[in-house]
Amino acid sequence: MLVDASQLPEVHRSTRPIRRAAIAIAVTVASTPVHFAGPPPSAVLPPPVSQSMKEPAPAREGFSEADVNVMARQLATTPFRPPPAATRNLTDLEYDQYRQIQVRYENSVWAKEKLPFQIDLLPAGFVYKSEVQVDAIENGKVIPLAGSPDRYRYGPGVPANVRGVPLSLSGFRVRAPINTRGVATEFIVFQGASYFRAVGQGQVYGLSARGLALRTAEAGGEEFPAFTHFWIEKPALHADSIVIHALLDSPSTTGAYRFDVTPGKQTQVDVHFTLYPRVDLKSVGIAPLTSMFLFDGTNRARFDDFRYRVHDSDGLLFEQRSGERVWRQLANPKQLQISSLTESAPRNFGLVQRARLVSDYQDLEAGYERRPTAWVDMPDNEEAGQLVLVEIPTSNETNDNIVAFWRPRDVIPAGHPYEGRYTLHWTAESLLPSKVAKFTAARSSLSADGRRLFLLDVKDLVPRREDAADITLDVTTSAGAVLHKVVQHNAAIHGLRASFELDPKGADLVEIRAVLRRNAEVISETWLYRWTAG
Repeated sequence: MLVDASQLPEVHRSTRPIRRAAIAIAVTVASTPVHFAGPPPSAVLPPPVSQSMKEPAPAREGFSEADVNVMARQLATTPFRPPPAATRNLTDLEYDQYRQIQVRYENSVWAKEKLPFQIDLLPAGFVYKSEVQVDAIENGKVIPLAGSPDRYRYGPGVPANVRGVPLSLSGFRVRAPINTRGVATEFIVFQGASYFRAVGQGQVYGLSARGLALRTAEAGGEEFPAFTHFWIEKPALHADSIVIHALLDSPSTTGAYRFDVTPGKQTQVDVHFTLYPRVDLKSVGIAPLTSMFLFDGTNRARFDDFRYRVHDSDGLLFEQRSGERVWRQLANPKQLQISSLTESAPRNFGLVQRARLVSDYQDLEAGYERRPTAWVDMPDNEEAGQLVLVEIPTSNETNDNIVAFWRPRDVIPAGHPYEGRYTLHWTAESLLPSKVAKFTAARSSLSADGRRLFLLDVKDLVPRREDAADITLDVTTSAGAVLHKVVQHNAAIHGLRASFELDPKGADLVEIRAVLRRNAEVISETWLYRWTAG
């Protein structure tokens, strides 16, 4: 029997991360209008839809995955209509008032049954201003779920007009005993537009995933599709996975999604989706990840902060079809940066948190060392397109300023369904086997000669001290000159320290690429970094 975990020291609770999670969707790029503006008016009215999207609904008894596809296909034949707004008394709530509406775990969905999963229905309010419909599927039947008053307890700051009345929903979270036997703790949450977050065993919430990204960082403004309706399949008594269906809608497209979620040491989410475009989709982000990077050893001098690092992710790791592994060091630039890193679909990619010690951060509250890596396994194809990294300037850790996604090269035409699959892992590290050395830390400062000094720590390569002399650092740049390349044994990490100096020679931007070699053989990941003046 699962017990009420509301009074337990749950791993997901921390004042600062919860606050950041609550406001991230609203303020992620508030200081960068190019990224957060709404869709252009031309995207609202759809063009004629092809016959393939007008197929009649199949005759079925009960609910099935095909029903969501039928709904999405039919919805795409009509003009976009915004989802219903939550009731005014909820949308007027301030942050501290909204936080005082707490789920009563004993009244959560399936709480009184001996099932491996429980569902907490999350009220609308604060920045969550649209109503989301959530249903359960039991024996093929659709059972609407409501935010009835008995599902919540209210703190003293909650206004009287919110208490004792049904609440509009903004999403839900799922709990299971992933950390302590018999104690259900949350491991995945769907709330806000198409955002969702998950954790593995012993982790705390960090970066987010999204169902879809459209026109990210484009001058006309980004469009944020939203999940408007969820169907959650009631699990069997001994199930180790839970199935969630979702309907996505936006001015440009609709979509049918299925999430097969398996919690554990590494929580796995298998995603199957079909888009039904209303308009030609020219800038699509598949498997988008959103994270926060404020500073590390490469830019700490810009921040008057007691901590050594502040980030949910410190790098983008991906593996090319050729087998090359690339570590793109994240940056917090002073101007918006967009990088296209591949010419075809990578085998996999992820926003990775490599610094895993409290001493790496010196922050006893936020738990950055326990934030998950989100790792995407792509389907086995070589579709043309780009792995895109967007880095947005930010001055504080409440803003998610990093976005990574796969963007197909070809336009997805209006009226033609687009189907895809991928697997998302929430884990402590990427799931790649350790075949080459990896870059675990980067630092930068001015050298004595006024050039830029870079210091790179390398692990998973344990040479004897005398063998370090056989390893060389190969650095290439798009501009400027590289001097004083050094590789030395680093006993403190049982690895290596590689360093070099960069003379930009007046360039405002320098793309840097570095690998370690033993003789002609590459023995490390490829380290990428974009240096910018100032």
